[in-house]
Amino acid sequence: MRESWQSLPREIAGLVLPMGCAGCGRPRERDRLCEECSSVLKGAVPRRVWPSRVPSGLPRVYGALTYTGGVRAALLAHKERGALGLAAPLGTVLARAVRLAAHAPQATPAAPVGLAEPAPAACGRRGPPSRDGGPSSGRGSPVALVPVPSARRAVAGRGHDPVRRLAREAARTLRREGMAVRVLPVLRQRRRVVDQAGLTAAQRTANLAGALEPAPAGARLLGAGRVVLVDDVMTTGASLAEAARALGGVDSAAVLAVRADA
Repeated sequence: MRESWQSLPREIAGLVLPMGCAGCGRPRERDRLCEECSSVLKGAVPRRVWPSRVPSGLPRVYGALTYTGGVRAALLAHKERGALGLAAPLGTVLARAVRLAAHAPQATPAAPVGLAEPAPAACGRRGPPSRDGGPSSGRGSPVALVPVPSARRAVAGRGHDPVRRLAREAARTLRREGMAVRVLPVLRQRRRVVDQAGLTAAQRTANLAGALEPAPAGARLLGAGRVVLVDDVMTTGASLAEAARALGGVDSAAVLAVRADA
C-alpha cells in the first residue's frame, strides 16, 4: 500500500510533464530506460571488483557496472525516487554477478584495484554456459542472498528497501534459469550510524564497526548453504566487510556497480 501511495505523485506528474529516461534523461516512458541505456545493462559483464584500499574482512566481490553516468542516474532513480520499474532490469544485471559469486572458489588472494578481468566461470566442475556466460548451477542447496540492510529511517523515508527489492528481482531471474536461490534479509542494524556520504574510507569503516548483527533466527535460516551478500553499490567496501563480519565471515558478495574512484 505504501508503494502505491508513493507512486501516485509520479503518476500525476506523468500526465502533465514530459518524462525522461532514468539514465540519460531523453524523452521516454516513465520509470523506463531508453534503448541506449538499456543496452548498457544488457551488455554488462560481471567480474571481480576491489576498492582502492581493501578493508579487513572484505569478501570476494563481483560487480558488473561502473557507478557513473547513466548507471548512477538509474540507480539513484530506483533508490531515492522510487522508480520501481527499474528494479527488474537492474535486478537482472545483479543476477549475473550473484551467479559468479555463488560459484566462486572459497578463497582467492588479494588483487589489483578496480575492475578485474572476468572471473572464472565456476569452481570445481564446470557446467554449460548460462545466458550471461556463467555456469549452470544445478539444483543443489539453495544459495542464500543476504541484502546489506539500510537504516530503518532511510527505508521509511524512501518508502521501500531498494537493496532488498533488487535482491528479490535477481533471485527471480536466477530461479528462471534453474538456480536454487532465496533471499534472506537476516541482517539488521544494532545501533545508529551517521550518513556515509562524504566520509573517507577510514571514517566509513569506523562508522560501521560493529553496527550490524544477524536476527535471532539468522543462523538457523542460513543453514549450511552458500551465502552471498548483496548490495547496490560498493564505494569503499566498508558495508560489505561489516556485513561479512556480522555473519561470521561470508566470503562472497555481489553488487550492481562499483564507484570508479572507490
